[in-house]
Amino acid sequence: MTTHYTLSDFDFELPPELIAQHPAAERSASRLLDGRSSLPVDRVFRDLPNLLRAGDLLVFNNTRVIKARLYGHKQSGGAVEALVERVLPNREVWAHMRSSKSPKPGSVVRFADAFDAEVLGRCGPDNGMFHLRLSGEPFELLEQYGHVPLPPYITHADEEDDVRRYQTVFAAHPGAVAAPTAALHFDEALLESLKAKGIGTAAVTLHVGAGTFQPVRTDNLAEHKMHSEWFNVTEETAQAIRTTKAAGGRIVSVGTTTLRALESAALNAPADQILNVGSRDTDIFITPGFDFKVVDVLITNFHLPKSTLMMLVSALAGYDHIRALYQHAIEQRYRFFSYGDAMLIERSAQPA
Repeated sequence: MTTHYTLSDFDFELPPELIAQHPAAERSASRLLDGRSSLPVDRVFRDLPNLLRAGDLLVFNNTRVIKARLYGHKQSGGAVEALVERVLPNREVWAHMRSSKSPKPGSVVRFADAFDAEVLGRCGPDNGMFHLRLSGEPFELLEQYGHVPLPPYITHADEEDDVRRYQTVFAAHPGAVAAPTAALHFDEALLESLKAKGIGTAAVTLHVGAGTFQPVRTDNLAEHKMHSEWFNVTEETAQAIRTTKAAGGRIVSVGTTTLRALESAALNAPADQILNVGSRDTDIFITPGFDFKVVDVLITNFHLPKSTLMMLVSALAGYDHIRALYQHAIEQRYRFFSYGDAMLIERSAQPA
């Protein structure tokens, strides 16, 4: 029988000094909490090839973080901060905007004293974003004038090092406003070690949105409205997953964004196909009791208290097991959140 959890069940006390403000000196030198058994084992991330099996398939999210944060001013002179959430055709974007008074449709915002954005209206869930048309090509303008959209719990302004380190080494498709952080631990040497061990790799694309940091505000989880994100699964990746499973290998998801893409693609898929290919939006909300169809193993960073990602990892590995792993991580002074350390967990055979 599945337990019915409430928001408070996913709360925990986190010493603020454990929130990582900068990445480890080397990507693969981060710590890795091996949580595959009831007794956690403290390891280093570059140990990963020895913790997986030949024939396993690692699936990455190859999205690329864009410099989505912009600073500017309205025609009245009032300051504006924007975070571009989604890039559309015809030089249009959806963006979150903060200012003393909301800009009105038809008004123009000047960003970085370099380019303009016409406000077309409100958009997005609950009309919480602004629909803008930029005076130039969005990706080019963001790359030139934007700032790295560091998460709200990282307190320093973006620096040159963040341009490199808040991005995976295999980032390919621009569109994310937050990094798939479990993949930040991989460097070229580690990828070569995995290949030499006979461990395969594949990729999906999910453009991580700012909603990944959106707090859950209702104690009844069923009332929470999940944010929506665009993802794509190619036939090549789908076939690699089918081949791996048919041969008895395991699907190792690198991060919760990859997991969300894979399990979304598996919804309503024919059993022999395992997952549907193609691109669409997903607002999948994974909580304990979820029936996983694709992912067997997960590599993930340590998440915020009361977050949807705490619920996701609890659904995969079991609520009590995750509580114990997090307690161990806090006692052993692991580093938390985007620039923090990682853990390795397996899908539990028992209901969460």
